[in-house]
Amino acid sequence: MSSFLISFVISAVLTLLVIRHAHFHETGLDVDLDGVQKVHAHAVPRIGGLCIFATVIVSSSISVLRSNELGMSIGLLLVCSSVAFFGGILEDFTRRVSPTRRLVLTLVAALLGYFLLDARIEHIHWIGGEWWIRSMWISLPLTLFAVAGIAHAVNIIDGFNGLASVVTICMLLSLGYVALQVNDTFVLVVALMVAGATAGFFIWNFPAGMIFLGDGGAYFLGFILGELSILLVMRNPEVSSWYALLLLIYPVFETLFSVYRRVFLRGQSPGMPDGIHLHSLIFRRVVVWAVGRHDARALRHRNSMTSPYLWLLSLLAVLPATLFWRHTGILMLCSLVFIATYMWLYIRIVRFKAPRWMIMGKKK
Repeated sequence: MSSFLISFVISAVLTLLVIRHAHFHETGLDVDLDGVQKVHAHAVPRIGGLCIFATVIVSSSISVLRSNELGMSIGLLLVCSSVAFFGGILEDFTRRVSPTRRLVLTLVAALLGYFLLDARIEHIHWIGGEWWIRSMWISLPLTLFAVAGIAHAVNIIDGFNGLASVVTICMLLSLGYVALQVNDTFVLVVALMVAGATAGFFIWNFPAGMIFLGDGGAYFLGFILGELSILLVMRNPEVSSWYALLLLIYPVFETLFSVYRRVFLRGQSPGMPDGIHLHSLIFRRVVVWAVGRHDARALRHRNSMTSPYLWLLSLLAVLPATLFWRHTGILMLCSLVFIATYMWLYIRIVRFKAPRWMIMGKKK
């Protein structure tokens, strides 16, 4: 808890300083208000990831002073994550780093994690047994694809105030809880540090949207989630590999479904932005009925009201994953239930038939 609290305080102070500096010097401001995914009315600093990354470095130094045996592992994790973070934060400042280049840097970060941290997928649980992956030529690409995919998935859901940060905090706290159950101190400390740093950023991001997470923050948090999930499962055989899948299924399935929708249904490049993600549909077709359409204040209100719907959706996966982290069969069933729930909800909203509980605030 000290790691969480220290990280929270440092991040809250750093984020406030960055907000003031960014507005004064126009550093890292998101001034493109007309993009298909843009849902804010004023220029906002999009370098919140810088605060989180700096906070984790400071908190890590404090944790190392208190527990020297964690020093090498935490240092190596920060070295690996800095590669993924660099691509995102450079995009936040310059707006000239393509999605492909950011993906390549994240793959390089995952490659470093594979060899430096032994963060590698080597077995997958099934009901009644495990499938062991003996060949590095299968394990390596599978690991790189998984880590880079998770990092990109967190960036995909980073579209509204507080959405990606709260989803990430819940997942990190779950990882910390399960790590506590199996006495994995490294995963526990890192999960709490990053969760605390993200929480310190969150208080300035939600509901007012004074600062955005940015690509740097999204790729950093996604990379950390991927690495910690793999390390927790692979180092502790009692933790089912389906725990990690269910824990991360909301951003992962959102990304896979988006790729399917763009490539097979619309014939577009999977890297093209669009405005019909589930969170975008809730913003445009559900929340709009409750708070109106036009002025900047209403737009900010709608932005913030969108996120709680997705927090609840994510918890439908995070809670059962946390409760049944060792029971593969239950985790597999919950994964199927989540996918069915997501698809049902998406189809209902696309057809303008959103469930009644989602539109209780509708104006008459």
